[in-house]
Amino acid sequence: MYLHNLTIDKFHEGLVNKEFRALDVVHDYFARIEDKDHEIRAFLNLTKDLAFKQAEEADLAVERGEEISLLAGVPMAIKDNILIKGEQATAGSRILENYKAAYDSTVISFLKKSKAVFLGKTNLDEFAMGSSTENSAFQVSRNPHDTTRVTGGSSGGSAAAVAAHFALASLGSDTGGSIRQPAALCGVVGLKTTYGAVSRFGLIALASSLDQIGPFTRTVRDSAIVFSEIAKKDSLDSTSCPPVYGSELLEPKLEDIKKLRVGIPEEYFTGDLSSEVAEGLEVAKRKLESLGVSFTKISLPHTKYALSVYYIILPAEASANLARFDGLRYGKDLKQKTEGLKLADIYLKNRSYGFGPEPKRRNLIGTFVLSSGYYDAYYTKAQKVRRLIKQDFDEVFKSVDVIFAPTTPTTAFKIGEKAQDPLSMYLSDIFTIPANLAGLPAVSIPVNSSLPGTGAGLPVGFQLIGKQFCEADILGLGQFYEKLS
Repeated sequence: MYLHNLTIDKFHEGLVNKEFRALDVVHDYFARIEDKDHEIRAFLNLTKDLAFKQAEEADLAVERGEEISLLAGVPMAIKDNILIKGEQATAGSRILENYKAAYDSTVISFLKKSKAVFLGKTNLDEFAMGSSTENSAFQVSRNPHDTTRVTGGSSGGSAAAVAAHFALASLGSDTGGSIRQPAALCGVVGLKTTYGAVSRFGLIALASSLDQIGPFTRTVRDSAIVFSEIAKKDSLDSTSCPPVYGSELLEPKLEDIKKLRVGIPEEYFTGDLSSEVAEGLEVAKRKLESLGVSFTKISLPHTKYALSVYYIILPAEASANLARFDGLRYGKDLKQKTEGLKLADIYLKNRSYGFGPEPKRRNLIGTFVLSSGYYDAYYTKAQKVRRLIKQDFDEVFKSVDVIFAPTTPTTAFKIGEKAQDPLSMYLSDIFTIPANLAGLPAVSIPVNSSLPGTGAGLPVGFQLIGKQFCEADILGLGQFYEKLS
C-alpha cells in the first residue's frame, strides 16, 4: 500500500538513500497491475523487459554514486500513440494492431536520458478521437473511483493508471482536452503544455496544429518535474521552441504567487455546470483566495464558437493525417481478402475494417470541409474565428495572469451513457477546447486531493489557464493550492 503515498520527490529520496531499489518498486507496480487492472483496463500492453532493464540501470547509477535525475527509476505509463522503439504503438486502432515503433519519440528519448522506467502502453480512444476511452478498438477503460463510469478521454488509460496507483506518472496527449478532461474525471493532475513547449515528434498525429504531449501525476509538483524534463528544443519538430523555464517551475515563491491576478470568465460559469462541479469550483476558489491572489471577472465572448470551430479544424487535419494508414505500410496486412482487387479497393477494404466508427465519422467530416466548394465556407471561416478566440485571450491577459475555470461540465458519466449521442459526448470538452485553439498552457487540478473526490464520491477538477510559455504561473499557483488541501 506504500505505492499510494509515493510522489516523485519521495521516490527519489528513498532511491538515493537506498531505502529501496527501483527494481523492487517496479516489481510491486507490476504486481498491483496484474492484480487490479482486469477491473480498470488502463493498459493495452506491459513492457516488462524494458522496465526491468531500465530499473536496473537506475539502481546501478545509484550504486556508483552518480548524480541522478529526479525521474531516475520513476515508473511511468505511456499513452499508446507515443512511440517507444521496439514496442507496440496501436493508437487504439485495429489498423495499427501489429505495428511496432521503429524509433523513439523525442519525449521518450528525453525520459530515457533521465533514466525513467516505462511500465507499459495505455489505452486510448482510437487515434485519440473521443472523450471517454469508449472508442478504443480493444477495450473500455474504467474509472478507478467507480468502475461503472468512464475515465474520460482520449487519454483515459493514462489517467486511470495514475489514479489507480499503477504508475507514479504517465504521459498523454491533449488535442482538445484529452489530458485535462480525464484528469478531472479520475481525480489526478493533468497538464496541457503550451503549443511548441514539448516536441510532438514521434506522437501519432491527430490534428497537428492542436496536439500537445503532457503528464498525468498525483501532485502538481510532480507534473512540474516531468514537464521540466521534456520541455526542451527539438530540431525534429519545426514548432518546437527553446526552453524558457527556470527554477520557478519547481521552486515557486509565495510572494510571486500572491501577485497573480486571476480572471473568472463569465462564459464558463453557466447553467451547463452540474451542481457537484459548481460546488467544487466554489471550494477551490475560496482556497485560492486564501493564498492572497486577487480575482476579477472577465469575458471571452468568442468562447461560444470554440466547439464548432474545433470540430471543423480537427476533422480536417485528422483526415489528412490519417490518410497514410491503409493497412499495408504500417504493421502487418490486415488479412482481408483482397485477391483480384484494384489498389483503391484494397485501401477501401482495409480502412473500412481497420477504422472504427469515430475515425470514420471524423474522416468524412474532414474530407467534406476541405472539399472543393466547401473549403472557404467551413475551414477558412473556422480559422478566422479561431483567430478571434485567440485575440480574446490576448486581450484578457493584459489585465490578468491566470484564468480560473471548470475543466468539465459534469463528473464522470456512466459507461454507455453518451455512446449513441456524439454531440453530447463532444460537449464534454467544451471548457478545454479553447486553450488548444489558442495554444495556451492549462492544468486540471483535483478540488481536494486528500479525498477520493467531491459530491457523490466522484472527483471534480478545476482548470488554470496561463499565458503562452507561462506554465510556471499555473503550476506555481497549483503547488501552493495543494498545500492547503
